[in-house]
Amino acid sequence: MAELYNDEQGTDAMKKLGQYFARVTAKPLLKLLILLGACSANWAQAQAQIYSWQLKHRLGDFDVTEIRSMAQLKLVLKNTAQQPYRYFTALQDDLQPCQQLEFAMNAGMFHADYAPVGLYIEEGKRVSQLNTQTQGWGNFLIQPNGVLAWDKQPLLMTTQQYQQANVQPKYATQSGPMLVIDGKINPNFIPDSDSRKIRNGVGLKDATLYFVISQQPINFYDFARLFQQQLKTPNALYLDGSVSSVYIAALKRHRQYRAVGPMLAYIDDSACATEPEKSTGQ
Repeated sequence: MAELYNDEQGTDAMKKLGQYFARVTAKPLLKLLILLGACSANWAQAQAQIYSWQLKHRLGDFDVTEIRSMAQLKLVLKNTAQQPYRYFTALQDDLQPCQQLEFAMNAGMFHADYAPVGLYIEEGKRVSQLNTQTQGWGNFLIQPNGVLAWDKQPLLMTTQQYQQANVQPKYATQSGPMLVIDGKINPNFIPDSDSRKIRNGVGLKDATLYFVISQQPINFYDFARLFQQQLKTPNALYLDGSVSSVYIAALKRHRQYRAVGPMLAYIDDSACATEPEKSTGQ
């Protein structure tokens, strides 16, 4: 079969074909790239507000959730019937269809009736007063203890500092002891202590909260070292041990063996704003 065109003719034809497709696809392709770029930016921005990962360290394995925006972080204790949630599943069942639970964790110590041991503020309402007791039994009273509070910006400080501060947060929970204070490990901790439990806590650095739960039992000193040396949070607060519980959607992690009192919950309700209003039929 004779050749239809020589190399030079073929090259010229291919150039013309390429120029044609460039003309007909340039504008739609540009629009597509712009659209994809916008979607990617929106997705990245949404994802940047909360990020979870598994941290493998010589001290053990940990789940870490980093929260940079406080807008969707809440404290919850009771449902509309004024009954304690107790379990993350009960909280999930109480959400609207457009809401998504991204993260939940026990938020401090509680009494037998699930009432908070110390300060607890939810949606600006003080449910429980600041506990200024400094002596007694239990981890809560290992000094100093502290307060995690936030509205648009988070605060994490000792109970004494909170008592002197003029703040009116939207949310606040008191727990103890402080793990790290101004970059230093709580001096009451014993480095070689054999008191090892699954523990969870929170650290604050540069307006970002780091919620951590251990996957293996760990003592106070080593848990504090993780915040101080690995996460480098100047201040960190212990939330609890033994009952430590967590739900992390991104990691498909749901660990809860016992009922808890106050809960931290990051609830994504961004889909609610885009849902069409239901017709009243009038």
